[in-house]
Amino acid sequence: MEEIKVFAPATVANLSCGFDVLGCCLDSVGDEMSVRKNDLNEVRITRITGQDLPVDSDKNVASVAVKALLADLESDQGFDIEINKKIKPGSGIGSSAASSAGAVFAANKLLGEPYQAKDLIPFAMQGELIASGNEHADNVAPALLGGFSLVRSYCPLEVLSLPVPSQLRMVVLHPLIEIKTKDSRSIIKQNVSLKSAINQWGNLGALVSALYTEDYDLLGRSLEDDIVEPVRSILIPYFQELDELSVANGALGFGISGSGPSVYALCRGDENAERVKQAIKEFYEKKGIEFDLHLSAINKEGVKIL
Repeated sequence: MEEIKVFAPATVANLSCGFDVLGCCLDSVGDEMSVRKNDLNEVRITRITGQDLPVDSDKNVASVAVKALLADLESDQGFDIEINKKIKPGSGIGSSAASSAGAVFAANKLLGEPYQAKDLIPFAMQGELIASGNEHADNVAPALLGGFSLVRSYCPLEVLSLPVPSQLRMVVLHPLIEIKTKDSRSIIKQNVSLKSAINQWGNLGALVSALYTEDYDLLGRSLEDDIVEPVRSILIPYFQELDELSVANGALGFGISGSGPSVYALCRGDENAERVKQAIKEFYEKKGIEFDLHLSAINKEGVKIL
């Protein structure tokens, strides 16, 4: 196989109580990428459509991630990468992670799959380092593995896959403003109170339990963030109103997707999700803010071949 085309999915990270350690994969939103071998011993970005992103192979997250993979293999195989970018950078739904994950997935396939999916996570994290200045895995892990991912440890890296309750749906609102991850991280307090930490641990543990037991009510009660959301939410127009509106229309819970400005409403079943989506749409249209709005199931597969 000399060339491959893949779907690289968007992701929702943190999920309120799981800052930098929890994320899930979306099914209906993502990039399309084509990766082919070349004989030049170079990793090149040959074409980007949809967004204005760097083609310099040392600055684009996709090529940086593939170079990390090749360095680990001690391989001089070259690749040409084309990206049809459908996830807007700075949207908060894992734009850089999709490119990084899609690129290493495709390169690994073309090389005869020397790595398993989990082994690709550290290489994709090198792309995240370029994008945000931080090697976080809460987007790239679910993008590569599908479903929900929990990062138990960063040193050494250990990522756990969690079950996906069958009726879960995600409504994601992206106000068309950009919040750079680096800027959004800079406003987070570096020290938290013991009380807040205890609340956060309790909610994260309960969320994991709820995924295993398909306890939707417990899942909704667990989507609380005492640490990051109170600070970041001030950057998102009408965050509190959207929270209250979503829950009033049947959402299990509501929160910030990644570093924002996207927000998510986790719902049980298609009917609830459609009602929440429509309520959010009508509310934001009245505010005169441009936005994208998505309704998605949870993608259990991750990056996939097209």
